[in-house]
Amino acid sequence: MDGSVDLHLTRIEAYIAEKGGGVVVRKVGGGYSLFRESSGRPVARFRPTGAGDAVEVKWWSHRERWDDIGDFGPIVLPLDRALAYLAEDPMGCFWH
Repeated sequence: MDGSVDLHLTRIEAYIAEKGGGVVVRKVGGGYSLFRESSGRPVARFRPTGAGDAVEVKWWSHRERWDDIGDFGPIVLPLDRALAYLAEDPMGCFWH
């Protein structure tokens, strides 16, 4: 371990705490999987693209796997906007 701080993880956890908690973040396979603290149910996954702080936003689909939202490929947003998108849930796929 190189001792560096994971800025994505730090920012995600800070956002969750600011919104009242209830979500656990796990760094898995180069991305960040978010789960409901109470049930362990998957909520969202953020996968860094390598372009600045941009992440692909995924949802836990009916296929029981992380999947793109919609039919037109991945949604890629800067991390702050991705967190706001998760909170707003305009497609109704995260908090059901």
